[in-house]
Amino acid sequence: MSLPELRTLADRIRAEIAKAIVGQEAMVDQLLVAMVSQGHVLLEGPPGTAKTFLAQAFSTALGLDFGRIQFTPDLLPGDILGSNLFNFQTSQFTLTRGPIFCELLLADEINRTPPKTQAALLEAMQERRVTLDGETHRLPPQFMVVATQNPIENQGVYPLPEAQLDRFLFKLLVPYPDEADEARIVTNFGSRQGPQHPTDLGVGAVANEQTLAAATASLSQVTLADDITGYVVRLVRATRDHADLSVGASPRAAVMLAGASKARAALEGRDYVIPDDVKALAVPVLRHRLTLSPAAEIEGRDVEALVAELIEMTEAPR
Repeated sequence: MSLPELRTLADRIRAEIAKAIVGQEAMVDQLLVAMVSQGHVLLEGPPGTAKTFLAQAFSTALGLDFGRIQFTPDLLPGDILGSNLFNFQTSQFTLTRGPIFCELLLADEINRTPPKTQAALLEAMQERRVTLDGETHRLPPQFMVVATQNPIENQGVYPLPEAQLDRFLFKLLVPYPDEADEARIVTNFGSRQGPQHPTDLGVGAVANEQTLAAATASLSQVTLADDITGYVVRLVRATRDHADLSVGASPRAAVMLAGASKARAALEGRDYVIPDDVKALAVPVLRHRLTLSPAAEIEGRDVEALVAELIEMTEAPR
């Protein structure tokens, strides 16, 4: 797929999603970057901001096999991965696949289940495979996790382990809509009765597995110059030396930031990465990987503000 074809595809996907989702253009753009660069996304926002509906519309427009897991305190790893069950008729164990065997997995309210169950996603998110009873099962090449969590509630929730947070390309903060968009939402949906699905609003598939594989392959046409690579590395390494951060970003963060920058450039029709690509994605790539020092927490420092400071302090290529 050529870069102009990729840009056209992205515009068609945006148009389909817009049939169901009012506003949230920035969220859709970031999801497209994650899709092309094969990254996972964590959506955090208050209830009623269409996090789940956005994931459904995104999956529908891309023509992906959609799976959903409602994370609850009593959820077990087997409920996600599946298990080998003994078949008394054949006297053999048969694999009963869990909902993780799909192309786009919605992990709804992911922080409502204990870390033991959350850890069931680690291998799938990193290697796109799962291991059951010593046997490895491959997931689709386009496997993507879109997880949601509610930042308001602190009763009955469990913090995500650092190892899992580091596997998400982006943590996106889903805002409330502005007044004009909220009025459109009320106008469009106020008279509708019962639950809705994006297909009920006319959202259809404009891509398929082969199309998305070609979109990902198109990143090979994008050049990541040595000075841009150095900029990414310096920016990530700066998080490990900042006095207000007790935990900085990992090398995986640098790899993901570079890959996402290539995807952003490709979606804008460029075959080269510029510093603005890196700057635009630094906050969503880094915000969930950094831990404030105790002194910075007491002072009320903000991770996003610290990342902005580091962007200003780190010299970018001219």
